[in-house]
Amino acid sequence: MSDDQPLCRLDDIPDGGSDGFFTETPDGRLLYMVIRRGEKAFVYKNACPHTGMPLDFKPGRFLTKDGTLIHCSTHGAKFKIEDGVCISGPCQGDKLRPVKTEIRRGHLYLL
Repeated sequence: MSDDQPLCRLDDIPDGGSDGFFTETPDGRLLYMVIRRGEKAFVYKNACPHTGMPLDFKPGRFLTKDGTLIHCSTHGAKFKIEDGVCISGPCQGDKLRPVKTEIRRGHLYLL
């Protein structure tokens, strides 16, 4: 993805919420999940480390009901938002793949 094109605006995601995005590459579509906490964004590849399946229940919905953990819709695994470590489920101890990003002028860019 070019530095000229942001993945999204930070304000596109409600504080405490999540959303899903994708980019097209010569090798195919890459899926991302973004979880917003204030002025921070935690970005991971949208792929369960156990099966590789996308995690969202509905498009862009990645969090437990109380919004404190990322929840895999396939096997119920739960991951910490801050570091992507799986704390329960079949991939316990494994982690989501983080994506390097930067927030500039209210927009989220992939690095």
